[in-house]
Amino acid sequence: MNIVSKNKKRVVLPSRPNPPTVDQILEDIDRAAPNDPVFSILEKTGQDLHRPSDSDVDLRFQQCQQYLELNERLQESRGRLLRQREELRVAGEQLQSDMAEVKGQTL
Repeated sequence: MNIVSKNKKRVVLPSRPNPPTVDQILEDIDRAAPNDPVFSILEKTGQDLHRPSDSDVDLRFQQCQQYLELNERLQESRGRLLRQREELRVAGEQLQSDMAEVKGQTL
């Protein structure tokens, strides 16, 4: 018969350390030697074959920057068009009112 004590003491584990920041990760990668096992594993598995060049990264960055700028301009244009639409709606209502007034005067 297997008797298990219900009064097991729980082991208190130390709290987890905070995860590294992006800057710490990049610094760690920059300091790694070319023969670091992580890089050799990537080469063996073929995962490092499609690593973009710096010029590709710069191009993508510029494209992202242009996208964000165009998106901001688009949002500004949207707001401007909404205001203009409201102005046109009010002007149309005023025109309808003026037309009804003119029709009432001629009768």
